[in-house]
Amino acid sequence: MLIGVPLETAAGETRVAVTPETAKKLKAQGHQLFVQSGAGVAAAAPDAAYAAVGAEIVDAKAAFNCDLVLKVRPPSPDELALMKRGATVV
Repeated sequence: MLIGVPLETAAGETRVAVTPETAKKLKAQGHQLFVQSGAGVAAAAPDAAYAAVGAEIVDAKAAFNCDLVLKVRPPSPDELALMKRGATVV
């Protein structure tokens, strides 16, 4: 399954939906992960940590254009517009 992890855009939000350790586990289960560049920075998880476990570092459009999108906060209307039809947000 293609899983996207976008950057949280809500003011003051410092969490990320998937840590590098969780990304590693999802990759081990055979999933492909697209993590938006900078998504984990506020949570002390740089892009390099995600890349090291096999996640692809992408832009917002690619992170939202996945079968499953994992977020901490609900997507904004602008973010919903980037999602592909039939995608699931958790």
